[in-house]
Parts: sequence; structure tokens; C-alpha cells
Amino acid sequence: MSTYKATLMNETAVGMALVRIAHEIVEKNRGCENLCLVGIKRRGIPLAETIAKNIETITGTEPLTGAVDVTFYRDDLTKVSENPCVEGTAIDFDINGKIVVLVDDVLFTGRTARAAMEAIMQRGRPSRIQLVVLIDRGHRELPIRGDFVGKNVPTARAERIEVKIPPYDDRVAVELYG
Repeated sequence: MSTYKATLMNETAVGMALVRIAHEIVEKNRGCENLCLVGIKRRGIPLAETIAKNIETITGTEPLTGAVDVTFYRDDLTKVSENPCVEGTAIDFDINGKIVVLVDDVLFTGRTARAAMEAIMQRGRPSRIQLVVLIDRGHRELPIRGDFVGKNVPTARAERIEVKIPPYDDRVAVELYG
């Protein structure tokens, strides 16, 4: 059992990071035309929805949002669970030719992001795929990096980062355990 070490980001810091990321997405893509945000289940979904609302505040247009469940696309499926629970993918729009911005809470080995890209490619051919992560903690096993990063947090491999966000948690914070 790991023990609490520190709060890396409080609610204000998370909110500021998500506003900054929204501005960066709009700037890099010269607006939000043809843009959609897809949250990686679980905590990527509320992050994607918040970023979409921030983009609407900036541009006046809210991009399409969806959710992707990567359970069956993972290359380490047997490690996840003997009987994985698949919550389903909810992308109710055509992704062909769109800029798909995948959103996740923590980037660690890169395996979840790879699985999400594979799941997206099964649904069509976007013009581009970009990756948003609230926290990049290092220790990559695959050549994947976030295009938009809330905070880089060097960690020991044995440490754990938890993003707390409603509706899954009772508060907004990023905490370090070890």
C-alpha cells in the first residue's frame, strides 16, 4: 500500500492548466474547425469536456466530444483484469478528416495512448491525432509524447500519481503516492 506524499496540483492549478491547454489547442490548430476531443475512459472524459467548454469560451464554438474505452486495445490486457469491464466507446460523429484530440489524465508508459490511437483508427481516418495529458510522469516504453501537457512531473517508477476529478472523486486535485 502506497502512502500519500504530496498534492502536486490543487483545483485552481488544474483549472488553469486546462484553460492554458485549450488556448494551445486553438492556437496550434488555428481555431477549432474540424476539431473533436475524445476522452480516454475514465478520467480523460471529464477533462475533455472541460477543455471543450474552455475552447467554447475562447472561440464561441464548442468542439464535438466523445469517449473511447481502450480496454480491448491494450497489449497488457491480461494484467488489467481477468474479466475486463468494457464501458463502450461513445463517438457519435464521423472522425474521417477530423483533428482528433485524445485526452487522458496521466501519461506514463504510453501504452494507453497507443491503445487509444488504435481504437480511433478502427473508427476511421482522422487528418491528425493529437494527445493532451494533464500529467506527464515519464517512464515511457513507447515513442509517444503529449502534444499538450498540463504539468511534467518526474517520478520514481514505484511512485503513483492520482488525478482526482468528479464524477469519480469528491474533489479536483493531482496527488503523488509512493
